[in-house]
Amino acid sequence: MAKSKYEYVKFFEQHPHLLPNTFLVVRIDGRGFHHLSSRYNFEKPNDRRALDLMNAAAMGVMKELPDVVLAYGISDEYSFVFDRSTELFDRRESKILTTVVSTFTSYFVHLWPTFFHDRALSSPMPSFDGRVVQYPSIQNMRDYLSWRQADCHINNLYNTTFWALVQKGDMGTAEAEEALKGTVASQKNEILFSRFRINYNDEPEQFKKGTLLFRDNGIPSAGAVIAEHHGEEVEVPKKRKEKERKRRSKAVIELQFADIIRDHFWEAHPWLLTDR
Repeated sequence: MAKSKYEYVKFFEQHPHLLPNTFLVVRIDGRGFHHLSSRYNFEKPNDRRALDLMNAAAMGVMKELPDVVLAYGISDEYSFVFDRSTELFDRRESKILTTVVSTFTSYFVHLWPTFFHDRALSSPMPSFDGRVVQYPSIQNMRDYLSWRQADCHINNLYNTTFWALVQKGDMGTAEAEEALKGTVASQKNEILFSRFRINYNDEPEQFKKGTLLFRDNGIPSAGAVIAEHHGEEVEVPKKRKEKERKRRSKAVIELQFADIIRDHFWEAHPWLLTDR
């Protein structure tokens, strides 16, 4: 490969690597989606087409990146959980982050006409930012997902009540915001039922719990597959890891509106998060 005197500038590049043996979460968020939702007249408090578009874009990411074992989405946010033994891009943070964000954005824009065939996109186009967070244990990883699902419930209950006051209670947005200031969950439920005959428990599970995507293959992560050699655990050869990775890439990706705070889901799908 030819070199030039200018090649020294490559030494200014930095390639931080993420810690080994940690779960990696890439969380993406829509940029300026408050304005985008108003511009394209999204339904309030939830636009099912927009949520289904987010899910379809996330599905595209999982199909292209087999090391993503599950993904969880609410509103304009999606979290992608990578196998803790992943060696994708040698665990280079910038490569993993930019690949997920750009792939998700590409699918979102590409699939837009499928879900909003009557509303063509125009500049400024939808875009997403992202971050990478590392979690060392299964408990940390589950607590992160529980945090996001708890936020989903809190925000959806507020938004459901807020928009009921605006759309059915003839309140202005400022008046509705003031009416809800300082209220707790039980009070919001009371407002919904007593004033609008809305039982929050009957609201769609997708809105209350968010969306979970996962590979339904029963295959543990590559790092969890170990062998015995003279009584000691040894890592599975790279060739076998790659074989398991290919198997995961062919697995069916399930979509559920599951409770991921309680233990039941994790007990039924133990291969999703493993200790190795």
